[in-house]
Amino acid sequence: MGRGKRVLTGTYFEMGNWACAEGAIAAGCEFVAGYPITPASEIINRLAQRLPLTGGTLLQTEDEISAICSAIGASWAGCKALTATSGPGISLMQENIGFAVATETPLVIVDVQRLGPSTGVPSVGLTADIVQVARGSHGDYQIIALCPESPQEMFDLTIRAFNLAERYRVPVFLMADGFIGHMREQVFIPDEDQIEIEHRTTPEPGIAPMERQDFLDVTVAPMPVFGRGLKAHVTSSCHDEHGMRNLSDPEIMHRYITAPIEKIIIHRDDIIQIETDCDGVDVVMVSYGTVSRSARSAAHLARAEGLRVGTFRMLTCWPFPDKEIRQMSECVNYMLVLENNKGQLYPYIKAEAAHACQVEFLGPQTLGQIHDPHYILSHIKEMIP
Repeated sequence: MGRGKRVLTGTYFEMGNWACAEGAIAAGCEFVAGYPITPASEIINRLAQRLPLTGGTLLQTEDEISAICSAIGASWAGCKALTATSGPGISLMQENIGFAVATETPLVIVDVQRLGPSTGVPSVGLTADIVQVARGSHGDYQIIALCPESPQEMFDLTIRAFNLAERYRVPVFLMADGFIGHMREQVFIPDEDQIEIEHRTTPEPGIAPMERQDFLDVTVAPMPVFGRGLKAHVTSSCHDEHGMRNLSDPEIMHRYITAPIEKIIIHRDDIIQIETDCDGVDVVMVSYGTVSRSARSAAHLARAEGLRVGTFRMLTCWPFPDKEIRQMSECVNYMLVLENNKGQLYPYIKAEAAHACQVEFLGPQTLGQIHDPHYILSHIKEMIP
């Protein structure tokens, strides 16, 4: 099969899952493993067509566990790797998400969320996995999770997910949902030379493993990928900076847990992205993902009626933007948290903001449906005395 154009520059009217697949290719993705699942299947379908034409490999596995294991293995062989799934698949992947964290493996995991729990309603979107991706595997750890609100951001944030994964040697989640995955809007793909691409840092060949620091470096250690003249030891068990297993030294056990966490936390200002429109407002709506579109519409309606209402959108949910929410809470009287679930991030937001302002949660009128802006506005009017 001959190779085709890697980046399909131009303007398209396409669904979010299509844009995600094209974003992966534009970011330099070379390996994809996945198992079909609604509402994420179009990502794998598109990449099955496109990836071989750009020199990459797609593997349809027998289940989601095999998919993430294959992607981790490909990453250690030097490939930029991705897997795409929905909530039930994320549940099955949790042990190996922990493995990727412990071994500091760059990897992009796309979660096109749906209504649950269990197998739920495959065709209905819901941001049901926001906490699961950060807290679902056992132990203390940090990951990165990005939350797009449009097909355009499915393209843009997929590229950013790959860049962050490579920069910080960590699994990065793209937390879409069924609404965004299947929504069709204008998607602009720029010329290839206008797309910022992060490339993986590897050690110089010929240096012995015990003379390198391959792991547990808060400034991010170069990754000793296999097949490039580097001997390395990789284990998910507690290990030292050289990757050597150690289950008895308290100082090494401490660094094994804390260094990968600190690696993310000390770089939080580079990782966390927020979008605000709330200068001089009394009420701020905090949201992420699809519901952010409803929040903006509700803010326009409120301002048309003379109410001082603004928006605070989290493009990054993990690491959690605690400092930014705390600062915002000190500038407003009321904070309304909008989530298309039963309030998964609400406790985190309230913990940061309740000391300074009144904080309330508003889910959709019907779970699995997008918030009506007029419904949001009516609640805002109830909040304000």
